[in-house]
Amino acid sequence: MADGIVATVNDRIITGYDLRQRMLMLIASSQVQPTQENLPAIQQAALNALIEDQLKAGELAKFADQLQVSDADVNEEIAGMAQSSGTTAQAYLDYLRQGGIQPDAFRQNLRTDIGWSRLVGGRFGSRARPTPAQVDQEMLRLNQAASQPQYLIGEIYIEAARVGGQQAAMNGAQQLVQQIIQGAPFQAVARQFSAAPSAAARVPGDAGWLVKGSVQPALQTVFDQLQPGQLSNPIAVDGGVYIIYMRDKRDGAAASLVSMKQVMVQLPETATEAQVAEATRTLEGLRQGLTCDNILSQARATQGVLGADLGESDVGDLAPQFQQFARTGEVGTVSTPIRTPLGLHLVAVCGRRIGGPEAPSRQQVEGRLRSQNLQVLERRYLRDLRNDSLIEFK
Repeated sequence: MADGIVATVNDRIITGYDLRQRMLMLIASSQVQPTQENLPAIQQAALNALIEDQLKAGELAKFADQLQVSDADVNEEIAGMAQSSGTTAQAYLDYLRQGGIQPDAFRQNLRTDIGWSRLVGGRFGSRARPTPAQVDQEMLRLNQAASQPQYLIGEIYIEAARVGGQQAAMNGAQQLVQQIIQGAPFQAVARQFSAAPSAAARVPGDAGWLVKGSVQPALQTVFDQLQPGQLSNPIAVDGGVYIIYMRDKRDGAAASLVSMKQVMVQLPETATEAQVAEATRTLEGLRQGLTCDNILSQARATQGVLGADLGESDVGDLAPQFQQFARTGEVGTVSTPIRTPLGLHLVAVCGRRIGGPEAPSRQQVEGRLRSQNLQVLERRYLRDLRNDSLIEFK
């Protein structure tokens, strides 16, 4: 590979030297062994990364007065990477140098990454924060999924548009599968090659627990077949190719817990249609103004109506007639009249959470949503920068 210019991004150049250095960094960090078959995929991934670096550097230049990345910041990042590898910063740099990676090129790469992370966080941090309604919706989804089969997934996604087409994505994925089988760490490969948002997660490639039926059919079929600890073959989907690592499976042992209150009109099972109709009119007249805060006081103020706090229960332990609304009703909503052998009821969902040791807290759910939103905004930012740039290959 010559040392001439291999590409330009606006007025910024990428040389053969830059490309070799990035390929060596990618090989060292992913522990993928270069072969005649996978070198094209490594080169393409390195070139994509360099193009993005130039886009990031150009954008960072606009905020140079506000975003200063010092040598101390870079040294701290290197120290953290070295500690994760069980060595010292100097030994880590020596290891890279032995692999042909020049410290100056490595430090510049880190400087760009640190600056970009700060820019994205400062620019989109407030927009990435989920609303209380979005957190409520995610908590509801998790509760509804609590009893469904679930899969703890590691993922690598090769995006066809970034590597030269669907066949190139499939060829690259096949090479990566072979490298992982031969010992390349899944997380390291995901961090360097995956186009999924999870590539930037705290644990690269970690897609978390996914619920049966929430993914594309081609992926669901593989989820059902894989056992914990197994790696899939490449899976073709629209737009790219997935590699899936099945970290764990569970049958949905977490309990879905709901807090409920009710008002009711007592009616025996032998009540006439007229009696049921009258009770229905009474409850419908109350229903529009009921909230979790006033439902019991409204019951006490209405003749012939009883109120009760049902407390917190596992949805599966509730009366069968209440279970559907308990699972699907949004927090703060009141049901339509529900008939049971005891009478006619209105029930209000006043709280919901997942029980069990693995149940996420509301704060954890909010943090995960914010991270996901920030990753989506970052990828959109880069995509827009790329679309607005002049990129030429020599």
